[in-house]
Amino acid sequence: MSERGAAGPGPAAIQVSRIMRPDDANVAGNVHGGTILKMIEEAGAIISTRHCNSQAGEPCVAALARVERTDFLSPVCIGEVANVSAEITYTSRHSVEVQVNVMSENILTGAKKVTNKATLWYVPLSLKNVNKVLEVPPIQYARKEQEDEGKKRYEEQKLDRLETKQRNGDVIFPVINPEPHTVSYSQSSLIHLVGPSDCTLLGFVHGGVTMKLMDEVAGIVAARHCKTNIVTASVDAINFHEKIKKGSVITISGRMTFTSNKSMEIEVFVDADPFVDEPRERYRAVSAFFTYVSLSKEGKPLPVPQLLTETEGEKRRFEEGKGRYLQTKAKRQAQMQQAAQQ
Repeated sequence: MSERGAAGPGPAAIQVSRIMRPDDANVAGNVHGGTILKMIEEAGAIISTRHCNSQAGEPCVAALARVERTDFLSPVCIGEVANVSAEITYTSRHSVEVQVNVMSENILTGAKKVTNKATLWYVPLSLKNVNKVLEVPPIQYARKEQEDEGKKRYEEQKLDRLETKQRNGDVIFPVINPEPHTVSYSQSSLIHLVGPSDCTLLGFVHGGVTMKLMDEVAGIVAARHCKTNIVTASVDAINFHEKIKKGSVITISGRMTFTSNKSMEIEVFVDADPFVDEPRERYRAVSAFFTYVSLSKEGKPLPVPQLLTETEGEKRRFEEGKGRYLQTKAKRQAQMQQAAQQ
């Protein structure tokens, strides 16, 4: 892996690069979405931690608080190089917004393509007191409009995080002998003991590690439902509600909430059981919605089996997922029309 900084006014942009290996990919050779998400978070953590320590004061580590919706525009394959570039685009008093772009590179032909664009939010936590959020050094903006736009994005994500946390109370229970294509048939869970290699200097889980595990579970749910090759198409906002400490046992649970003709929405949440040092009740740490598509052996989109909803809760979540799907579709069409007019 390599990293380089770019000189210039304000915080330097960075680029992290790594060649994709067989253990980064699925059986079809497509790199797991979780692997890319982990690289995105690593780049964001480097640049935000570096910026937050750029002035005299308490040393700190930037902790991931939220990842905005991320689209997987094109798959990355084994043998290609993933080039992840990160840049700070806004700072509030206690948070940092980082814009990240991922470009895949075929080192045999030199061909390059953009595969991901993501926005991440970090908060600086003191190395002396992990519960203390420090102030962020301000950045300089080329135009006043950039600061105003950034402030608007900050307020929007702050409100969405609060709303998401308030509706996070569901628990997934196993069902005996479920019917195919029902929610119960494909729902999946993964249990992971948080070790030192999963954690930051503060002893809490890296956001990228959590996202990789969440994508793993979402992929299992999608594969169980379709029984075909599946790939991550997008991830709605990932909200990190609480820190997860080293020594905790985390349960990553996933269930299908909605299917269209060619896509599946999967809700994933992470619950933590702290056992070391300070035992407390299980709590919801992270939540997100992943969207997957089904592909043929040739990489062509396949129809997705319709999700069969049985309970009132499943029917309600299906309608909510449908609303998110239609909203995203309308936004994408509006962006395409705007791009055509320019």
